[in-house]
Amino acid sequence: MAETAGRRKEDRIMKVAVTYENGNVFPHFGHTEQFKIYEIADGKVGRADVVDTNGSGHGALAGMLAALNVDTLICGGIGAGAQAALAEAGIRLYGGVSGSADEAVNQLLAGDLTFDPDVHCDHHGHHEEGHSCGNGHDCGEEKHGCTGNESH
Repeated sequence: MAETAGRRKEDRIMKVAVTYENGNVFPHFGHTEQFKIYEIADGKVGRADVVDTNGSGHGALAGMLAALNVDTLICGGIGAGAQAALAEAGIRLYGGVSGSADEAVNQLLAGDLTFDPDVHCDHHGHHEEGHSCGNGHDCGEEKHGCTGNESH
């Protein structure tokens, strides 16, 4: 039998976090002000709550998700340091996602959301007029490649 080790995903409660703003996937993990946390049992969303990050930045967000027992993250762009922190916490990453947060979770459950371990926020290390990669930079603009789908 193919399922000899452990239980299938559908047989346990899974927690999926999505970077969240106004119903959509927020385009940059490190600057999200909210996560929508979905509890999934038997392959279906049982509950979903929006939680504030309370100003936590890049490094603290992975710890926050781990403390919430999240095992999967759906986000837009994400830097290499945050990817490493998530991997260390055992959180599976689905990056480069945009659009409706609820639809992204439905795609994940249907097996239609692509896992890309190499997604990144392309603007890190690049400086353009009006864009500083220091504190307070605005990653909500697609021209900076923060959706994970674009590059300079």
